[in-house]
Order: sequence, then structure tokens, then C-alpha cells
Amino acid sequence: MVTVLFVTQIVLTVVLTVLVLLQKSSSIGLGAYSGSNESVFGAKGPAGFLVKATFTVGLLFVLNTITLGYLYNKSHNQSVIDTMKSESGTIPSAPVLPTTPAAPAAPAAPQAPSGE
Repeated sequence: MVTVLFVTQIVLTVVLTVLVLLQKSSSIGLGAYSGSNESVFGAKGPAGFLVKATFTVGLLFVLNTITLGYLYNKSHNQSVIDTMKSESGTIPSAPVLPTTPAAPAAPAAPQAPSGE
């Protein structure tokens, strides 16, 4: 499902980019190449149609982004530790170290001679 949404996201991105570039602006953009299409879209030309199509594709793009983010986070919110299987079902205890025999006591420090 996530793969289908990724492909849809790429297609919507390309279509939205083309629709925005086809609209006329102060610098004309790519709309200069669609000047002969005015009779196809009616008396107002392609402006009304392109605005509605851009709004629709933009809305689909936002909805697809939200859905993709939700599903991707839901499916990838697991840790590797969650999928590990333990053999005995319990955590093994630490190994017991062998005890060493008690070390001999250190000799006492020599006493300083008394002043008597």
C-alpha cells in the first residue's frame, strides 16, 4: 500500500508542476505555448479550468501526503527488538565467576621507636 502511495505522490507532483507552469502569470511562463486552446475551454480560456484542476490536484497531493505519512509511520514504528524471539523466554543470568582464595594478610607496618 505504501508503494502505491509513493508512486501516486510522484505522479501528483509531476501533474501539479505542469498545471502550475501552464497557468498564465505576469511573466507568462509556459502558458505562452497554450494560446490557441482558448476555444476548447470556453470564452474565458483555460484560466478557469487550470485553476480548478490545480486546486483539485493540490488537494489530492496534500491528502496523499498525510495518508502516506500516517501509514509509513505506523508500519515503521517497530523496533528490531520487538521481532526477536528468545529461546527460553527468559533473560539469561550473568555467569558466575569462580571465587579466588583469600589473599594472605599484609604484614603490619613497623613501629617507630619510642623516645624513652
